[in-house]
Amino acid sequence: MVVDAQNMPFEVNSIRGIYGINCFHHFPNPNLFFKELERVLEVGGGCVLIDPYYGTVASRFYKKIFDSETFDMTQKEWVNEELGFMNGANQALSYIVFVRDKKKLEQLYPNLEIVLQKPLNNYLRYLLSGGLNFRQVLPSFFSPLIKLWEFTLIPFNRIFALHHIIVIRKKA
Repeated sequence: MVVDAQNMPFEVNSIRGIYGINCFHHFPNPNLFFKELERVLEVGGGCVLIDPYYGTVASRFYKKIFDSETFDMTQKEWVNEELGFMNGANQALSYIVFVRDKKKLEQLYPNLEIVLQKPLNNYLRYLLSGGLNFRQVLPSFFSPLIKLWEFTLIPFNRIFALHHIIVIRKKA
């Protein structure tokens, strides 16, 4: 089910899990999203987000790849009400909120806790599969070989990763 993450159509404490991929950086007001998580998640329930990473390669990659989206790690505020529908996003928003301003997040939303945040090692498959907007470079049957390469590169995830996963849980 696809819903407005800043105004979810669910009852209080009625949802066990929420999943979002490449969406967080499009939220004009992440505060509304966090308030909704506090409202709709049951105690112990969680939210899994996959969003652009902020590492060495990703920060350069995202600055050049999309004309309609920025990658500005220095953005002062979380809220950007000037965002249009699916454009104008700051792909560094998950860095800003979950890393740079983590203490602020914890103070504003004490009922939510980040239980996991780490770079993903799917970058070769992402790029070679065509990612979001491109043509597939290699046939899918190469996937096991690419996974093996990614496995050997795990020690370098912080450098090469293009996405990271953030898992948030509602505390009691």
